[in-house]
Amino acid sequence: MKKKAVKFFEPGKSINWHKTDSQTKRRKAALAARRGDALATYHALDGLSKVTKDPETKRKSRSDAEYFRRLHNRKKLKKLVKR
Repeated sequence: MKKKAVKFFEPGKSINWHKTDSQTKRRKAALAARRGDALATYHALDGLSKVTKDPETKRKSRSDAEYFRRLHNRKKLKKLVKR
């Protein structure tokens, strides 16, 4: 039986992320939009940082994307250590 592919980047879907919000508010909103999936949030913000022309948006979205990548890797590491 084939596994169903998980679609991380959904270009038409809003992640409720605004560069004018505080760092905490941006990250909470983005994570909630992806139903708590840190890896999917990373992919969405990474995609945003790659397509934007605004330097402030690029810097902030890249920073938030790296935060979610590190968060995902920590969770993955904890699962491996428990085994």
